[in-house]
Order: sequence, then structure tokens, then C-alpha cells
Amino acid sequence: MASFKRISPGNWSFRYKYKDKITGEQREVKRRGFQSKALAEKEYEHLKRNIQLGFDSAPNETLAEFLEYWIKEYKEGKIAKNTYRLHERNIKNHIVPYFKSIQLNDLSYKLYQQFINHLIELKYSKRTVEIIHGTMYGAMQKAKILKKIHDNPCTDVSIYSAKEKREKENKAIIKFIPYEKIEAFLEAALSDNYTYYIFFRFLIETGVRKGEALALQWSNVDLTSNRIRIVQSLDYEADSEEELFSDTKTYHSVREIPITNRLAMDLRSHKVRQNDNIFRLKQAYKNELDLVFCRENGTPLPKSTLFNAFRRILKKADLPALSIHTLRHTHAVLLLESNVEMKYIQETLGHGSMQITSDIYTHVSKKIETDAIERFENHTKNIILGAELGHKSNG
Repeated sequence: MASFKRISPGNWSFRYKYKDKITGEQREVKRRGFQSKALAEKEYEHLKRNIQLGFDSAPNETLAEFLEYWIKEYKEGKIAKNTYRLHERNIKNHIVPYFKSIQLNDLSYKLYQQFINHLIELKYSKRTVEIIHGTMYGAMQKAKILKKIHDNPCTDVSIYSAKEKREKENKAIIKFIPYEKIEAFLEAALSDNYTYYIFFRFLIETGVRKGEALALQWSNVDLTSNRIRIVQSLDYEADSEEELFSDTKTYHSVREIPITNRLAMDLRSHKVRQNDNIFRLKQAYKNELDLVFCRENGTPLPKSTLFNAFRRILKKADLPALSIHTLRHTHAVLLLESNVEMKYIQETLGHGSMQITSDIYTHVSKKIETDAIERFENHTKNIILGAELGHKSNG
């Protein structure tokens, strides 16, 4: 039921009371600032129709309130801890401080683009802006599905200029250690430190993520059948040992993968080394963590130590600056160069679909290109040469 009121000349308002279809609660919408009663009635009819269609079931809901609801209801306990914390920080440190108490249904394309421009003006990296945008886009997409808004105001936002976009796409080329440089890298790692050598080699031979390898426990390693199970990831922000292990990046990341005989043999030797440390340190060794890759006392390898070691080893091997994640890409490229089927690569890497794997790794290796053109040449040489010979004989 609606009631209309003339507040002053050229200023009409209305109230509309209705029952929320979802909660069953009585709600009231107030609007003002209309130049005439006719305009107020027109807005009322529009609002009433939206509510009947299921939109705007909480018309006074702020963006901040919805984001709090979204992250608790749809993200908490359903995504990796690190991803959850990232969304939480984006909301707390960037989105809510900028939009303050704006209502959810007042957020527009124009206002959102201004927010993105504001982040860029603050000199945040474009990647940081992309990550913050990812939080907002996901939340607003859910608001659209829930019929709280008609359209997602975060669609088609401009973060990069046309020139910057081209440069970004060029930089997005997958980086990996080429086949002919891997031996030098591993030799440099072995001469630097055995622990780093076996860890980095494990990443090259399995393609698991750094956090997955750091969280790998001996209970998930089967050296009889040469298989490992990836079921968790290491959480460097954990407040206690009980929270040290978190979920893998996605549901598909939980997987069981085979390892080579040579890696299995080296892991057995690695276990013997650890047993020596356990015997030597006795109670001082964190045996309960059961970590495959760890410091001498059984505690996790520090992130900064690994980063510094990797940078040092790359320099020794005369390789450019790369991230540790490069070793995962290196494994994928080695599989492709071995003519392994894409489906196997997808399952080994823990991707959600074969399309993701294909999109990332197709056309990344010169060796693959060379092998492909050689196979093409061999397959077609009789046809091409036959045509040439026939042409010459006719001539």
C-alpha cells in the first residue's frame, strides 16, 4: 500500500509498505524529491513491479551490508583461507571505505568506474586493482542472481588503456625453464643446498603448487606404488599449528598423481636423511607435522628463505628472474613436449577443466612448435614431393 505526500512546492514523496517474500517481514520504502505527484506515482509503479518480480527485497540494504552477507554466506568455509582473507581485506580496506553507506541499488556503472579510477590514481598496481575488482565483480554477480539488482555494475569496467592492455597480454606469456636449462638449474640447486634441490626438483617433476608441496605429509606419499595425494596447502598466516594446513586452491586441486621411479628413489633417500635428523634432535624435532619438505627440526620451510634461495639459484644457473610458480609451468611444458594427452595434464595439475589447461599452455614451447612442423613435413612430404615430381615429368 502506498501513500503520497506534498512536502513543499515541487517536492513530492511516497511511502510503500509490503511483505518481503523471502523473510516474511513487513518492509517500508520511502522516496522523496519528485517534482510532481505524477512522477512520484511513476516511480512507485516501477518500484512495485520490481518487488513483485523479486528484485529489491531489501530496498534499504547498503553495499557494505550485502558484502558482509555475501562473504559470510557464500565464501566462508567454501574457498581457500588465503582467498577468503583476500576478499575480506579488499572489502575492509578498499571497497567499504570508498563507498561508505551507499545503498546497494544506488551503485551504478559510472560510480563503479570512478572507484576503479580512484584506485589507479592512488598508484596501486594494475594487478592489485584487478584483484579488488574481482571481489566486487563476484559479489555483484551474486547480488544479480539473488535479484537484488538488475545488472552487474562492474561489467565492462576499464582498468587498462588499449595500449596497456596490449602490453599486459604480451607480458602474460607463460614463463618456464626451457628443457636445455633445467639441468643447469638443478646442478646449481644441488650445489647450493640439498633441501632446496629436492624441493625444487619435486616441483618440476610433479607440477604441484608450492603451498601444496610444503603441506605434503609422508602419510600422503606411497613409495610402493609411486603415488602422492594432494589434499591440503600450507597456510603461512596460520595463528597456530592446528591451523597450519588449509584447503587446496579449488575442489579439483584435491588429487592423486603418479611420480617417476627416479623421484620415488630420491624421496626414499630424503626420508633417510630426515630420520637421521629425527634421531639426532629427538624431542626437538616436530615429528607430529610429518612434513616431507621442512627444516632440520621438522618445521615448515619459511617463505622468504625459499624465495631468496630460488633467486640465488637462478642467478647461479644464469637464468632470468622468475617466480617459484614457474616450476609448475615447467612441469606442464615438459609433459606437453613428451606428447602427453591434455586430459592427463589437466588432472595432474588439478585444473577444473581441460579448456583451462589448453588455454594456458598451448603454443608455449619452441620445441613443441619444432616437433609439430617436423611431423607435418614428414606426413605431407609424399604429397608435396609427388606433386612436384609430377609437374617436372609433365614439363
